[in-house]
Amino acid sequence: MVTFFEASLEQLSIHRIGNKVQDEFYVLSDKPFEIGDEMLGGLLMQYFLKPFEKVNEVYRFTHSSDNLELNEMFHFCTEIFENRDLFHENSEMMAKFLYDVSGHPKIKSGELYVASFTNVQIEGEVLDAVGIFKSETKETYLKVFPEKAGFKLEYEEEAINIQKLDKGVLVFNTEKSEGYKVVVTDQTNKSSEAVYWKDDFLKLHIRNDSYNQTSTTLGVYKDFITNKVDEEFELTKADKIDLLNKSMKYFKEKESFDLEEFSNEVIVNPDAIASFKAYKNNYEQEFDTEINDSFDISAAAVKSQARKFKSVLKLDKNFHIYIHGDRELIEKGFDDGRSMNYYKVYFKEEE
Repeated sequence: MVTFFEASLEQLSIHRIGNKVQDEFYVLSDKPFEIGDEMLGGLLMQYFLKPFEKVNEVYRFTHSSDNLELNEMFHFCTEIFENRDLFHENSEMMAKFLYDVSGHPKIKSGELYVASFTNVQIEGEVLDAVGIFKSETKETYLKVFPEKAGFKLEYEEEAINIQKLDKGVLVFNTEKSEGYKVVVTDQTNKSSEAVYWKDDFLKLHIRNDSYNQTSTTLGVYKDFITNKVDEEFELTKADKIDLLNKSMKYFKEKESFDLEEFSNEVIVNPDAIASFKAYKNNYEQEFDTEINDSFDISAAAVKSQARKFKSVLKLDKNFHIYIHGDRELIEKGFDDGRSMNYYKVYFKEEE
């Protein structure tokens, strides 16, 4: 999704953010950080931007009042895009705002990096971007180097692993009226205290495009088959796998999704179709999002979701059966003599 082989890191400001609830404070730097060293600059580019190479979902800044100007981070980023001389001043405002929303006792303190980039590519566009990153996790490193007839061993505590960015967001200078293109990552944890980064600090809403529609629909259908369908219908695990395989086949072969067509071709059973539609509607209400009844299918989203669709039938610790094709060629039964379940598999050739 994001590439940066032509990108440059133009400006960088570093601040430290404490936890407000724990009576920790923030510390602001007086001026932007001067990188100077070319090697350090390259390492920072890898640390900041590499985690976004595999991020596909694009978000927008939003606000409950529908007035984007009331979104603090939208406002700060807009000022930076429109006047680079205001970069450091707005980085300080970002730091203060992040401190104000760090209201959960488990939120970790850490360094906040605000960066200005040029020539970062997203979805084929080469754009300027503002990056905001937070490092929370520190590690201890050993350094070994030769000295005289042997080696010297040193260590560094409270160091940062540049392969593990804790939190980050890139805001691209495009589609301003819609809330910019924004990509985000949060690797530290997925629990309730972590939502402050995306929900309280950034106030993001996922962009409602074909990628998101495809990904969400496949995800909702998978959850329905995996977790919900058992409540109303008697299905074997082989039946569930078959339904998941049929859905993935539909999305791989079709160019567009149609709810009625999908329901009739994949789910088939009228009662199960009604149950799925109800499940979809409940999801839309619970997560305040809309899943369209028809949309163009995103091949990238299908590829991403395919990794989560399992076609493996695990039988105790003895056998794994991979079901890829005709469900009619596998039958389930029960052996009274052994008091055990069994599957019967039909095939023409053994490879």
